[in-house]
Amino acid sequence: MEARNVHSLFDTASDHSLEEQLALLADITQGFASSSLDITDTLRNAIEQFMEYLNAEAASIFLLENDGHELVCHECAGPVDIRGLRLKSTQGIVGKTVMDKSCRMVRDVSKDPDFANSVDEGTGFVTRSILCAPLIMHGECLGALELINKRSDDGLFGEHDKHLLMALASCSALAIRNAQMADALVEQERMRRELELAREIQLDLLPRIDDKEFPVQGMNVPALEVSGDFYDFFKRADGRIYFNLADVSGKGMNSALLMAKVSSLLHHLAKTVDDPGELLQRVNDEICETVSHGMFVTIVSGFIDTRNCTIRWANAGHQPPLYHHVDGRFEEYPADAPPLGILSGTHYPVTEIPLAAGTLWLFTDGVTEALDEHNNPLDVAGITRLILDNSRVAASRRLEDIIAEIRKPHSQQRDDITMMMIQCCRQ
Repeated sequence: MEARNVHSLFDTASDHSLEEQLALLADITQGFASSSLDITDTLRNAIEQFMEYLNAEAASIFLLENDGHELVCHECAGPVDIRGLRLKSTQGIVGKTVMDKSCRMVRDVSKDPDFANSVDEGTGFVTRSILCAPLIMHGECLGALELINKRSDDGLFGEHDKHLLMALASCSALAIRNAQMADALVEQERMRRELELAREIQLDLLPRIDDKEFPVQGMNVPALEVSGDFYDFFKRADGRIYFNLADVSGKGMNSALLMAKVSSLLHHLAKTVDDPGELLQRVNDEICETVSHGMFVTIVSGFIDTRNCTIRWANAGHQPPLYHHVDGRFEEYPADAPPLGILSGTHYPVTEIPLAAGTLWLFTDGVTEALDEHNNPLDVAGITRLILDNSRVAASRRLEDIIAEIRKPHSQQRDDITMMMIQCCRQ
């Protein structure tokens, strides 16, 4: 700030010399600069200095919250503790100061229509005069710094008080904004670590089978840090193989939590429940009791009988499984029941087919809605083309190569991509 502008902030009529006023400003600025990222103690000490130096009975700092609809007292000094007090952003003289982004000096509050006496009525404190300055940073008002009742013979704040308070408000606004930015960075880092942990947990829930010739192969590529898709498969004690592939509505942490719950329920129940329709019905009834916010799960869940190479599944509102016959034909099996979490007591019909030497493909809408090189949705026709193009690739690599081609045209993946390949006979 240029010297002439610094001098214009202060009034030589003040009880303090210009040097004293500048010393206070330097002291406050240094206090903010040397404070920790949490400036609560610094603000508290600063506001006590404001009150003492400007000879006021009370002082407070209000900050805008709730998308700018509320003013909340974060720090105060004086005979009454009003920390946590919430006002409408348009309420009182402090609200008027914030709305107009201009300093207000009210020498007799009883004559000011903007004065709200609700605080005085609740605390017994008597407000006579108010000096209030907005906290402005880069044109944005963060809140207001308020002084109450000048302790002098006439009890009135003067122009010199106003100029000094405006300078102090500028310093406070800078410190508050820096602290808010620091808090935001800390919160972002915390969320990043939580998402990394959530992804690790999700990966631990996915099946790990080293046998590349296992009849079921699955792959999940999340669009974000965590995925709303999941799949599972394992061999039961009786030799049958359980499998599922699902898509949880929405994205982010809520979807990831529901994914973990449903996946765990299915993995546990599928060890003893033999009928895929009954399995989905039991899980559906469970999540209908607890899931809120309109969330649901689309899923294909079933069993492979390796003795006769047949497969039985139930489909809860998911993408139709795509069966690639050994003669090259493709056949879809649409869902005939709603997703899990929609309606308690839903019945899930079971489909049974012989796998023979064919292959059953399961996938989420992140696959069908992926864009090709012409920015058109891949759709089922695109999936069948990719399956045919990779039909001569070894089974252990086929799924990985197909997903690589799905992701290749675009660097930005729009949705989770999850696919599963099931074949009973080794190829």
